[in-house]
Amino acid sequence: ELPPSEFMQVADSTWLVLSVVSNGRAPSGCQATGVTKIARSVIAPLAEHHVSVLMLSTYQTDFILVRERDLPVVIHTLAGEFDIYKEESGECVPVTCDDVSNGFLKPKPAASPTLHPVQSPQTRFCVLTVAPDTLPAIATMLIDVLFYSHSPPKEAGAGNKDLDSITFFSFSLIEGYISIVMDAETQKRFPSDLLLTSLTGELWRMVRIGGQPLGFDECGIVAQIAEPLATADISAYYISTFNFDHALVPEEGIGEVIQLLQQRQESSR
Repeated sequence: ELPPSEFMQVADSTWLVLSVVSNGRAPSGCQATGVTKIARSVIAPLAEHHVSVLMLSTYQTDFILVRERDLPVVIHTLAGEFDIYKEESGECVPVTCDDVSNGFLKPKPAASPTLHPVQSPQTRFCVLTVAPDTLPAIATMLIDVLFYSHSPPKEAGAGNKDLDSITFFSFSLIEGYISIVMDAETQKRFPSDLLLTSLTGELWRMVRIGGQPLGFDECGIVAQIAEPLATADISAYYISTFNFDHALVPEEGIGEVIQLLQQRQESSR
């Protein structure tokens, strides 16, 4: 529990974390293909049932956060394709629709989701991990990057379709696994032998979704990005934040991604 502060804004919902595993095992030691891997099976069905989600892709796997009050809808939506388990005292216990059906109401059809503008900064990003036992060796640099090195955020102008650069640094520690997203220039400040990436050492470009803070009540934002990328078989990491959503795609595919998203926006007008 954090002490109340006038400087801290807290969303009024409690969120639960879902993760998709294959054959009962979470992937380990490899990069996933990101949100496009689960676009059709998870993201699209939840959007169709008007469930708002937050998405967090990491070096190891992907997590979908849903509001606790939406859990009955989530279970009913996904139970046809997935075996669903909940964790109790460290053990995975099967969940059935009957477990969460009390009070379940089929959602009413909603209006088409808003098509938000997308911006593509020129910044190149790296998706990395680090062994937990070597974390102390880079702790000072992490603190400096997280709290001292970045300039105040710039306001996104309504007509500003492209950004020259964007300040973005993501650090997550989940069940002992560390995942870091940083720009290529910031990576140069860290010891290269401690930061681990894929064998190809690929760089990523970003698409930022939203011309203004998105809020948490709207659904279908992730689906609008993930579905066309999945159709084109383009890998993407997706990171939802308090204000905006961010999709990271391989650098060589950024042109095709922008074209796909522009075509989707034009066809929906």
